[in-house]
Amino acid sequence: MSARFDGKVAVVTGAAQGIGEAYARALAAEGASVVIADIDDAGGARVAADIDGLFVHADVSSAQSAAALVAATVDRFGGIDLLVNNAAIYGEMQFDLLISVDWDYYRRFMSVNMDGVLVMTRAVYPELQRRGGGSIVNQSSTAAYLYSGFYGLAKVGVNGLTQQLAHELGGMGIRVNAIAPGPTDTAATRTQAGAVAQELVKGMALKRMGQPEDMVGACLFLLSDESAWVTGQIIAVDGGQTFRP
Repeated sequence: MSARFDGKVAVVTGAAQGIGEAYARALAAEGASVVIADIDDAGGARVAADIDGLFVHADVSSAQSAAALVAATVDRFGGIDLLVNNAAIYGEMQFDLLISVDWDYYRRFMSVNMDGVLVMTRAVYPELQRRGGGSIVNQSSTAAYLYSGFYGLAKVGVNGLTQQLAHELGGMGIRVNAIAPGPTDTAATRTQAGAVAQELVKGMALKRMGQPEDMVGACLFLLSDESAWVTGQIIAVDGGQTFRP
């Protein structure tokens, strides 16, 4: 019996740790050739070695870096079918108000957390089109629906990009969706908001933090042909943290 992603090539950004690593490992386990794109050389190389994938040092805010990533992927695997835009500045993120955050920091933050989705999509979509179509999954957050400063603002932008790009790329057979995780137990979350996240759990329907593995099923579904008529959607995987009528 063949795996869901036999013969498919997937690029996962920010896959050196956390949820991105879980996505990369799950894709490899289901037959995909996986490219780990990250600025963490040691972590990225470790994950790539474990799954017999390819690690490429990549800054998602740079069009030149994204183009080099695409070229390295095509050189190694012949093309690209799937893209997961997971990379973000998060674990070491500064806390500040929109009205007072340092402007240069804000611009750098948004260049990765929001613009990086568009930079990577612009670099990758021609390869997906050449393969007859494909699927893109963006990493949003329930922070888009809550007060969470410029982090939440970036995720609102990711949601908007998801919906707009779904229409621009749909005619090419490329689907674009997003996953919005709730509080998830990763090293980055423990660094950034451990105590706050534990408080958030009290208001959730399921009284526990999410685990990276909780996100995997939704990601694989959205990347696979099982969701062939699903595009432009933001799927909350959040233990019942949010409710949108």
